[in-house]
Amino acid sequence: MAGIYIHVPFCKQACHYCDFHFSTSLKNKAPLIKAILQEIELRKSYLPSNRIKTIYLGGGTPSLLETTEIQRILSKIESLFEVDYQVEITLEANPDDLTIPKIKELKEAGINRLSIGIQSFYDEDLDDMNRAHNAEEAKVVVQNCLDQGFEHLSIDLIYGGNTLSDEHWMHNLETAFNSGINHLSAYSLTVEPKTALSSFIAKGKKAPLEDEKSIRHFKLLKSMAKEHGFEHYEISNLAKPGHYSTHNTNYWKGEPYLGVGPSAHSFDGETRQWNVRNNSQYIKKVAEGEGYFEQETLSKSDQYNEYIMTALRTTWGVDFSVIESRFGTDLLTYIKNQLPAISASLIEPTENGFKLSAQGMNVADTVISECFFIEN
Repeated sequence: MAGIYIHVPFCKQACHYCDFHFSTSLKNKAPLIKAILQEIELRKSYLPSNRIKTIYLGGGTPSLLETTEIQRILSKIESLFEVDYQVEITLEANPDDLTIPKIKELKEAGINRLSIGIQSFYDEDLDDMNRAHNAEEAKVVVQNCLDQGFEHLSIDLIYGGNTLSDEHWMHNLETAFNSGINHLSAYSLTVEPKTALSSFIAKGKKAPLEDEKSIRHFKLLKSMAKEHGFEHYEISNLAKPGHYSTHNTNYWKGEPYLGVGPSAHSFDGETRQWNVRNNSQYIKKVAEGEGYFEQETLSKSDQYNEYIMTALRTTWGVDFSVIESRFGTDLLTYIKNQLPAISASLIEPTENGFKLSAQGMNVADTVISECFFIEN
């Protein structure tokens, strides 16, 4: 079954590492919500199936929306699609937005899963990243959500930053695993082009990041997760059994999804679309009913490469039967011929394919690129 992603492009302030599309001005919030509702209507026939298993409000910071605005979006989806009775509805939120009244409102509105951008439980890290919340807010927000009946909680943490010591990273993990959450997303801090972090490093205002530290932190993540009963089911995602993110799992498995909002991407199995990355242009072009997205048709080799890229990030890995049924015997033969050239220490066999080993996860991009099919 398919999923719907809603991109909410507003933030209180700009995190130094972030390269997602967002605005720190809310002046266009009302017309943008109207445009999102219009786009849902325009795109109601995009997906191969009308049945929706997951709805994900990401950003940006969707928790900046009023609950009534969130309800309008969900109501529009429910009026146009067949929403599964066990639908997973996730909202990304920052700790400073999740007051107890707001948490209650979100639950009553139908949100049944929260993904909270904590990033660290130390003020020096939060200041270094230019986060809008503080460590105290980070420490109490999970308990407040649990107290209000949210059973499905995920938090984000970031590792590898210059201000984060090995000891503090271990404490962040210990705090997270003992907080009552059942899902954790952990990301290595990266320097993306045109971000404040990139500029600071280029100007010598901040030291370059240390690859060795990120590798140490990743190893600590894996070992401590196992000790606390969390399964490392995707390179950046860990969960207790039965609590994997359905929305993200479907994405990694190549299920179709509709992306709505400025900069949002969509995939129907054979084509990919991406919306204009500008709020004003998005509002204007959606109102006109055209010109708000670009599209490409994916060749079989493109689809194969995307499958390799997503599947190898997961605990399930690459399935030879999927390659044969979706992409043909030629690409199945190709991938099998590629495997002997990849170090045996980086991959391990599965029942009907292969996946990254623990060591391979440290160089995932390299292994994935060696499995790609490049047309001449």
